[in-house]
Amino acid sequence: MLNIIICGAPGCGKGTQSDLIVEKYKLKHLSTGELLRKEIGQKSELGLIAESYISKGNLVPDNMIIDILSKAIKEQNGNGNGIILDGFPRTVAQAEALQDMLGALNKEISVLIDLSVEENELIDRLLKRGQTSGRSDDNLETIKKRLEVYEHQTAPVSDFYKKLNKYAFIDGMGSIDDIFGRISSVIDSKQ
Repeated sequence: MLNIIICGAPGCGKGTQSDLIVEKYKLKHLSTGELLRKEIGQKSELGLIAESYISKGNLVPDNMIIDILSKAIKEQNGNGNGIILDGFPRTVAQAEALQDMLGALNKEISVLIDLSVEENELIDRLLKRGQTSGRSDDNLETIKKRLEVYEHQTAPVSDFYKKLNKYAFIDGMGSIDDIFGRISSVIDSKQ
């Protein structure tokens, strides 16, 4: 069973590569944003509480995100070839909670795939995406802030998985197929 985390700065290609990984390895893609929207749509107890935070412009607390993710992982338990997490964990506290959650299910993370792309390339990709998608957060000022926040919050998560020997640096420069080839080599070595 494969349990993969994919991370990288905004614009690194996580979504594109996640789709390819899901297709090739038949994993369940778990996105915290999608899980929150599902709980809110179902008007579950967790969803109603989460909506009360979101509607006021606040972030949903870590413990709630972890509860929602735990529920999704338990529902997935035994079904399929594993999971790929996109957008989680974002902090060391979340990584530790994920370790505990998976440990309780006798599971573990196979690898954290860290897609690395040069900052100038990230900025170019995000500016182009903003021109085509109309996303208001894809402007130069916001992009630079998002990259700064990502670097500050996520570098310690990478270090956490390096200590567990579960970290894989992936050069995110080049064609989609070349990058996916590098990712596949890492995943194949974990099976």
